[in-house]
Amino acid sequence: MSVATVQLLYALLASAGALFLLWAGTMAVASLVSEGVAASVLDLRDRFERWAIPAAFTVAFLATLGSLYFSEVAMYEPCRLCWYQRVAMYPLVPILAVATWRRDPGVRWYAIPVAGIGAIVSGYHYVLEWFPAADAGACKVGVPCTLVWFRELGFVTLPFLALTAFLLVIVLLLIPARVRAQTEDPAEG
Repeated sequence: MSVATVQLLYALLASAGALFLLWAGTMAVASLVSEGVAASVLDLRDRFERWAIPAAFTVAFLATLGSLYFSEVAMYEPCRLCWYQRVAMYPLVPILAVATWRRDPGVRWYAIPVAGIGAIVSGYHYVLEWFPAADAGACKVGVPCTLVWFRELGFVTLPFLALTAFLLVIVLLLIPARVRAQTEDPAEG
């Protein structure tokens, strides 16, 4: 598979993820003003709850694979902010894998802050690609953080891929509505 094909594939995945985030945000706001929408959102949440953590793991895993592909196969040298994003994304894979195996909705308490930090860094990195003058000196050594390796669909870049993945992980981890009590019978849920 060519680098251009992988770039397009990841751009399409990130675009679908961004559309999901937009839809989820719209539904969350609409549920504040409409009881019918709120009931629908709660119903969807209950139906998707068991798949939320495995989905978050899948997002983190695919983001990590993409990161490694772009640096090791496509030979895109990571800048300083890319490394910080990796520091936030890579640990999410084993953390969410264990949480998936254990069916542990409590993972949100330690995975969301890590994903949040990653989202802040990747959001700043994405802004730098569009507005290089906004650089506060984060990347004075090595590859400049303003370097755009690719821009698919007119807006999808490497930091956009990371930002979308971090936000998806956060939203997916917010879906499990409650942490089950230790005394609850696991066969019930």
